[in-house]
Amino acid sequence: MRDRALSGSVIARLVESPETQFADLQAWQAQLERLGISTLTVTPNPVQIATEGALWGSIHTHEFLRDAVILSDDAGQFDVGDHALCWVHAERLVYKLDAFTDHDRTVQQQVRSLIWQFYADLKDYRRTPTPLRRAHLSERFDYIFDRRTGFVTLDRLLARLRANKAELLAVLDRPEIPLHTNGSERDIRSQATKRKISGGTRSDNGRDCRDAFLGLAKTCAKQGVAFWDYLGSRLVIAGQAIVPPLAELVRCRARPA
Repeated sequence: MRDRALSGSVIARLVESPETQFADLQAWQAQLERLGISTLTVTPNPVQIATEGALWGSIHTHEFLRDAVILSDDAGQFDVGDHALCWVHAERLVYKLDAFTDHDRTVQQQVRSLIWQFYADLKDYRRTPTPLRRAHLSERFDYIFDRRTGFVTLDRLLARLRANKAELLAVLDRPEIPLHTNGSERDIRSQATKRKISGGTRSDNGRDCRDAFLGLAKTCAKQGVAFWDYLGSRLVIAGQAIVPPLAELVRCRARPA
């Protein structure tokens, strides 16, 4: 909550309250009303920030996502827990820079080439990680992003990316995590296409239904289960084969052979 700039007085009200467990959303909303937080009209929205903080606290308390790494394109809402950054989005920032001189275009292409070579070596490291290669890759990162090219906007961008070294190189400690967000972006592409065509859902219930069924369908596909078979099993359709809970299938697939 502090990281999201929630007011110190609001945090104090939450800390001083003896109630820390809430059965459902209604109970939590009632707590916010008792503390006078619901009526506050300031920015950032204290109800949203407090609720997000409470949910994250609940996740920790129940020990969910203990070893999870959140991989993102650097959008602020995903900067929670153990966080890693997408290399494709990072390189895209360099690619999209407007270069107006031959010198600027030359150094821009040189930096892009260095980044893609480094990216290829990171992919190879994921397959065969060693402490020696880990140290070497960390040094190469500094070599690429500490440079000064004379292209002012590129130099500023390189410094910004250099400041994100820990998140860009999270893969050195966790070789199992992807280097890009392409997988998750493909998962929501069908929803994005529908939004472009029809403008999205018309109600909160419609949005929740869409998100729930899209998540189920994509998870079934990744586990090799036909979505209609999954629905038939859950709806107890006569003659339909039994499909185990998706969480069980995910855990079985994640176990080492």
